[in-house]
Amino acid sequence: MEFRPAACIDLHIHSTASDGTLSPAEIIALALQLGLGAISITDHDSIAGSREALIGGIPATLGFLTGVEISAEPPPSYSGAGSIHILGYGLRLDDPELNRTLEKLQDSRRQRNPEIISRLNKQGISIRLEEVEREAADGQPGRPHIAKLLVKKGVVKSFDEAFDRYLGNGKPAYVDKFRIESVHAIELINAAGGIPVLAHPCLLELGRVEQLDELLQDMLSMGLKGLEVFYPQHSFEQTRQYADLARRHDLLITGGTDFHGDIQPGIQMGFGKGDFHVPFALYEKLIER
Repeated sequence: MEFRPAACIDLHIHSTASDGTLSPAEIIALALQLGLGAISITDHDSIAGSREALIGGIPATLGFLTGVEISAEPPPSYSGAGSIHILGYGLRLDDPELNRTLEKLQDSRRQRNPEIISRLNKQGISIRLEEVEREAADGQPGRPHIAKLLVKKGVVKSFDEAFDRYLGNGKPAYVDKFRIESVHAIELINAAGGIPVLAHPCLLELGRVEQLDELLQDMLSMGLKGLEVFYPQHSFEQTRQYADLARRHDLLITGGTDFHGDIQPGIQMGFGKGDFHVPFALYEKLIER
């Protein structure tokens, strides 16, 4: 394969298989257009995007890793609220236990949609499940599609406002969902031949880098193998701190934009915003591992 070592990469991309607006085929075409060296499609609790990309064919000039992003219950050492997101790279897509567990997680996502809609209706907002399913098309209906509808209906002015006012944790229409334990998510990824990576540490509710250090030590004992160091919302100082932590614990360093397409218009695949980019060498190290 003739990859482009000088090119940047994006190992955190969402397709229409979860809450992105581009299909896997469109993602691959855009990656080629942008001159990216390697990508990974990491849909929420789903490997359908990776499977569709492989069926469609990956050009020889583009590095590709199968991927997933699992929302998991945080371990006891985590002092914040909400989920821990664990990325998995290089997975065997036919692993039976992985597929069974992801289907259970997707069912949980689908089952909470009617309750979210009911709560919005009680707020005086007219929205129906059929509209959400149409918005999702062939993807996995969820809060991002409900947020897009709220924007279209003029209830809110932006995607972020939809979450800030209605859909986010603790807001009037928030409904929790089933999550597996972090240790189970990590074990699943490892058992499927993949590499488990803690996603976007800046989004964790941790006030000090020492708290992240403690969390990483706990997750290392579970089989964690990497840390997402490069992320558009990470400051220069955070990126430096996270890279130091990864090296200290012999964790692989990964990075990506968390690209969702039109849902996040300020984020460009592979480049995030400003001078953000992820070096190709990180993909090579993942392949070596």
